[in-house]
Amino acid sequence: MTLSADRLQALLPHKPIQVFPSVGSSNDIAMQWLRDGAPAGAVVLADEQTAGRGRRGRLWHTPSGVALAVSYILRPNPTHLNRVSMMGAVAVAELCEHYGAKNVGIKWPNDVQIAGKKVSGILPEAAWEGENLLGVVLGIGVNIRVNLADDLRPLATNLEDAIDQHVDRAEAAAFLIQRLDSWSQQLGDDMLFATWCSYLTTVGQTVRVDNVAGMVESVDDTGALLIRTSTGVIERVVAGDVMIQSAPDETAN
Repeated sequence: MTLSADRLQALLPHKPIQVFPSVGSSNDIAMQWLRDGAPAGAVVLADEQTAGRGRRGRLWHTPSGVALAVSYILRPNPTHLNRVSMMGAVAVAELCEHYGAKNVGIKWPNDVQIAGKKVSGILPEAAWEGENLLGVVLGIGVNIRVNLADDLRPLATNLEDAIDQHVDRAEAAAFLIQRLDSWSQQLGDDMLFATWCSYLTTVGQTVRVDNVAGMVESVDDTGALLIRTSTGVIERVVAGDVMIQSAPDETAN
């Protein structure tokens, strides 16, 4: 069943919403709406995305009826830009727990996982006019019942698979948007950072991020990873793809 604009509007009265049966990228539509004056909290949803975007320009196709594709518009204080990604990850984690998923965590910086498998991708994109921040589009994709390829099954999952029951996508979208509304009012609060940290599964892991490898000791107050390398140096990493590495076998000869 496709997402119904009327049903979503009934679930979220007075919320500025645009719903499309099929788009290239919901973030592109939301970005144009932002530049045209959309209020903070306005949302674009798509039933199908033919050219969705991820980090580092990765593209993917989201078929109709199987996922949530949400682009949420914010107009934050520029000093809170680093919190937008945290807000999205926390809201998705709360969505998963709301439906009864167990072992929900966030792989740094914003990949929401259930039992170690990715269920959501998040992409914030900022709009600038010179040095002035116009706003941010927070793109969120959540797997509800995606037909995962065999090679992805060890890495990714669906919300329905994790809870073994049907999920009404309109109700799930409404819950997610309500959590985004709530957290968007708390971008500068310690509570958001603390909640994000509480879901992080990367601290304590041995990782490689681009050319930095070592044990993740913690995150700083901007959300950057602090990695202790084999030489004992602490490296601060602000972006990159985290590869979890197996710890050395200390019993090996």
